[in-house]
Parts: sequence; structure tokens; C-alpha cells
Amino acid sequence: MKKNEVKAKLKRGEPSIGTWLSLPDPTAALLLANVGFDWLTLNLEHMPIGVETAALSYAAIAGAGTVPLARVAWNTGENIKRVIDNGGWGVVIPMVCTKSEAEMAVENTFYGPLGARAVGGMLHAVNFGTEPAEYYEKANDEILLVVQMEHIKAVENADEILSVPGIDAFFVGPNDLLKSMGRKPVWDSDDQAFLDALTHLKTTARKYGVASGIHVASADFAKLRSEEGFQFIAIASEAGMMLSKAQEIATALNLGSGRTVGKYWLGKSGEVLFVGRSLGVGWECGRSSSLWISRVLKNGRIFKTQLLACVSVGNLDSGSPFGREWRNWQTL
Repeated sequence: MKKNEVKAKLKRGEPSIGTWLSLPDPTAALLLANVGFDWLTLNLEHMPIGVETAALSYAAIAGAGTVPLARVAWNTGENIKRVIDNGGWGVVIPMVCTKSEAEMAVENTFYGPLGARAVGGMLHAVNFGTEPAEYYEKANDEILLVVQMEHIKAVENADEILSVPGIDAFFVGPNDLLKSMGRKPVWDSDDQAFLDALTHLKTTARKYGVASGIHVASADFAKLRSEEGFQFIAIASEAGMMLSKAQEIATALNLGSGRTVGKYWLGKSGEVLFVGRSLGVGWECGRSSSLWISRVLKNGRIFKTQLLACVSVGNLDSGSPFGREWRNWQTL
């Protein structure tokens, strides 16, 4: 039976990097599975991916030597079963805020005695390259369970949640966590309460031998979070990567309206230049581009970036660090 190297890496205290799959397309999953990410997680919570499409995607991903995971729509036995019985190697459970919700996730993910998962199905064993009998014997050792602690209630209940046996990692969605704290949802923030929440989660997880995870927008952010002690790190999504490159090409050729399709946009070298609601109204080229980037860097946590020829200055989100810096830059 194949080993889940993502689970093994996390147990060894090593980082494991992957990305989200938002497109309901097994071909896209297969192509991305050959890029080199440790794992790919189908986003069943927010995107229109059906059971059959998901099953084909798990097979394509596993066949390429990458670990197939899925974020379920909600923390229920039906949702979890449809992932792991159909060939997924693990689940990400959204919005786990209490100990009882964590216990429910464990119960539905693992066979007894750890959980109460029902025995059945065929595709699970096939994707692990084994017979059903061996799968039923060893699945608890290989299935990955990640709980999303993306609400302030989860932070407050961290000790109770992370003490539940069976949890391999927790995962923070910064947008949801910030929103629950009454802040503007962004990929990263220097808000002290947010930083304190992340520290508390990491410290508590370490006490119980649970890996820390977080969603980031770029490779630079992934490196930063890894240095901070996060292990299970998701970089953007395949749709975001596709859109960022398409936006770069369209901009270079002066095509389209410049409006934003996704939540973020990546620069030529792969680093996020800013996070905002819109990218488009006007462009400022030349004069103070280097100053713009240097001021952003001075904001503390942001990016080591290679500048684009032109930096968008239209409709920046004034609540983001970039928006604040842009207002300052306008006065120079």
C-alpha cells in the first residue's frame, strides 16, 4: 500500500506545499499533479465540482505521484465519505470551531477504534495501489485530516480542538479569520490581534503534535510562513495562477478593461504586488516605481519582489497595506 508522504512529512516536522484546485476538470488536475507540488486539494466547499469529477481527479492526481485531498463542503459524514471512499487521501474540514466539531471530523474520517467510518467502496484501495483488505487495515495510518481553524471562536477554543486525537494539521484561511475578527479579509495583515491569533494557534498545536497550516498568495509568502513554523502551506489556486499569467499577458498587450477576475494578482516573477478589489483604472509607469516597491517593503512583512514595468495604482483597497502606502505615495 502506498504511503501518504504528506502525512509523513508533517509528522517529521517538515513543510509540505500544495495548492487548491478550483476548476471542475480532471485534465487540469492531472497537468498540475505533474508540476511538483506535494499535494492538491479540490475545493468542494466553494466551487462547482461534482462527485464523479472529483473521483476522476483523485485518480489522476494519485497516478501522477501527488497526494489528492479535498476540502469538503461542510463537516458531515456524507461529505467526508464521498471524498475518502472515492479515492481521496485526506480531507480538509472547514470552519471547525469547537471540540465536538473536531471529534465529529475524526469520527467520520477514520475507521474504528479511532473513528466510526463505514466500510465500503472500491476506489479508495485502487488509488492507494492495494487490495481492499489491506486498505481497511492500514487506512487510518495514511488518511490525512486537516481541520480549518478560520474563526475567532476556533482560536478561543484552540486547546480543546487540538487536543482531539487524530488531527494531523490545522489550517488557517486568513480571509475568514480576519473577517470573524471584524477586520477586512485579506491574504495577510500586520494587525496585532491577527498575528497574536496565529501565534496562539501554532503554540497550542505544537503542544499536541499537530502541524500548523495556512493559505498564502505567493511563493515568497510560502517561504516566509515556513520560516515562521507553518508546515501545511497552500499557495493560491490553479485558477489564480492561470488568471495571473493571463492578466500579465493581456496587460502587456494593452488588452481588455483591466478589471480583476480573481482575488489577487501575481507579478511576472510570481510575487503578489498587492491585494485589492480592482486592478485596473490607470497605470503609472517609470517615475517612482522603485520607490513604490521600497515603501511597500518597509511596511514590514510584505514582499521581496521584482518590479513590473508598470505598477497599477487604480482602485487600490484602502484597507490593505498597499492601499495605505499608495495614499502616502500620492503626496510625494
